[in-house]
Amino acid sequence: MAFGITKRDLDEWKSKAINGEVAFITHFWYDARFPHYRTVTKAGCSNKDTLIQWGMKHGLKAEWIHERELFPHFDLLGERQREILMKENKYDQLLKLERRMKG
Repeated sequence: MAFGITKRDLDEWKSKAINGEVAFITHFWYDARFPHYRTVTKAGCSNKDTLIQWGMKHGLKAEWIHERELFPHFDLLGERQREILMKENKYDQLLKLERRMKG
């Protein structure tokens, strides 16, 4: 279950992903399999080869890609999520959610 993003955020992520960019969207998230994680970042790109190459740069395996029609993506969780967001200069997405959780 995802929450904490706007339709505009989602539309922007989809637009970038469809245009062949590796796009990032971070949102609150709950999955009973991972109760200790509160957020997830989806790193997606419609060009699967681009996504695979990007993932390899961050130590992610191609078999970890979630196949979603136009939006194949990696789910980034926990410490790896933080590390990759920092490297990609997208950490502000996670900070925004963390501020909401505290406030």
